[in-house]
Amino acid sequence: MAAALALARRGLGRTWPNPSVGCVIVKDGRVVARGWTQPGGRPHAEREALDRAGSDARGATAYVSLEPCDHHGQTPPCSLALIAAGIARAVIATEDPDPRVNGSGIARLRGAGIAVDVGLMADEACALNAGFMIRLREGRPLFTWKAATTLDGRIATRTGESRWITGAAARARAHQLRATHDAILVGAGTALADDPELTCRLPGLADRSPVRIVVDTGLRIPTECKLVRSARDCPTWVVTVPDAPAERRAALAAAGVEIVAIAPAHDGRPGLAAVAAELGRRGLTRVLVEGGGRLVASLLSADLIDRAVVVNAGSVIGGDGVPVVAPFGVAELRAAPKFILEHLARCDGDVLECWRRSR
Repeated sequence: MAAALALARRGLGRTWPNPSVGCVIVKDGRVVARGWTQPGGRPHAEREALDRAGSDARGATAYVSLEPCDHHGQTPPCSLALIAAGIARAVIATEDPDPRVNGSGIARLRGAGIAVDVGLMADEACALNAGFMIRLREGRPLFTWKAATTLDGRIATRTGESRWITGAAARARAHQLRATHDAILVGAGTALADDPELTCRLPGLADRSPVRIVVDTGLRIPTECKLVRSARDCPTWVVTVPDAPAERRAALAAAGVEIVAIAPAHDGRPGLAAVAAELGRRGLTRVLVEGGGRLVASLLSADLIDRAVVVNAGSVIGGDGVPVVAPFGVAELRAAPKFILEHLARCDGDVLECWRRSR
């Protein structure tokens, strides 16, 4: 099952709106085939593994990181494929909460006389596909906040200089994160100040660049910026309000940008709960937040940050530097969002911390 989960991780960021699943087929103590969900969400992991196993699948055991699908979509159900292949036993990490499955795949396998065990490494499997499960449960993607800060929590000097707070190893980890997410989210301030590309620029991973999303109420980003100039090569969405300037909408759309209009909240900006719901409706399961302090503060205030990956550099800028999070009205410690540390690692001279929201 650990091998099946490792295979599933290969697909993170490439399979939305589907989950990323791994499958290992074992017979007579020997692995005869492996499979994982392919880009775009299909073929599914089980189909990939069965095709590789061929006749060796008969009488074998299939280890699958998520319950096999049991509905007819663009492909036939994986439950039927496993039955037709003659699998004798299925070990499944966790049930699929999709209403079209939700235990029916397991029931179909058992009804066909296949021995089924459920729950092996279930926590790990749920964590891996947390974004898929949050979208099914709450109608929104999982949001991971990524930040690179000094020891005193600053992301830029008082003059706005921010390149580079952390070292090359930490920046490479950031690009790895991009490769495992469906989309990157920033605010207009970050897009204007940094003119970022928001692509994955590690060798061999250029095709893993996610959708770029900019929250820009007034459509301030220029058509000459890198995000807009590359919009036809890498999907770029700009989230704004319905009454945003028509001429700016037309100019960005002509450059290949997709305009996403969301009703404004009380502050006149797109309501973030509605933004999250729209991203979920579009099938996104994992969104990496690389925006500045104002966007992060708004997401924290809206209780939309699920994970945090923070790289701390061994430097200090001081109180006149730009804080990693803007003020968002926390008056009492008990009201502050809480996170649980899950992983700690060194990146050369920097320290990487991975946190999970405590709810």
